[in-house]
Amino acid sequence: MTGISSDESLMAAVREGESRDLGILFDRHHLALYEFFFRMTGDRAASESLVQDVFYRILKYRDTFRDEDRFRSWLFRIARNSHHDLFKKQDSEAAGDCDPELMRKVSPSAGESAPNAGPVTLRCALLKLQEDRRELVVFSQYYQMTPEEIAELLDIDVPAAKVRVHRAMLELRDLYRALSG
Repeated sequence: MTGISSDESLMAAVREGESRDLGILFDRHHLALYEFFFRMTGDRAASESLVQDVFYRILKYRDTFRDEDRFRSWLFRIARNSHHDLFKKQDSEAAGDCDPELMRKVSPSAGESAPNAGPVTLRCALLKLQEDRRELVVFSQYYQMTPEEIAELLDIDVPAAKVRVHRAMLELRDLYRALSG
């Protein structure tokens, strides 16, 4: 392929059987997926496994990608499903146990953004949020998804997305304050 292709055109090519284009999508998105899973689970090994599962599912379910889909929304929908499937047998609150030593470890990306470089207490508070609220915070704060993108991803209307994000942020603030003493 010459030039830079959009994620959507690459995924359309994968859907049509050009599996080599999946490698380009992997190069573009594997780190973001890993960081999403790490923020959701606090577990490096599980995060790596989940990234692999997402790209397996992309290939397996490539026929479900529609031309009008935004690739990022479709990708994170698969990521959410992969995460839910892996942990559905476990208590959804299991990630709420914060291991400060684990949280002190450096995040895998070289160019850390300010939110990811935050204090251990913030990371612990994030892990103490219920999974659905944690997702909202991660999508809105770490991936700067708009309420429209979150609504599309969650298949809800935009006002509901705004309210859910707001409530999740308030709960995160309260957890952070409680952990801070």
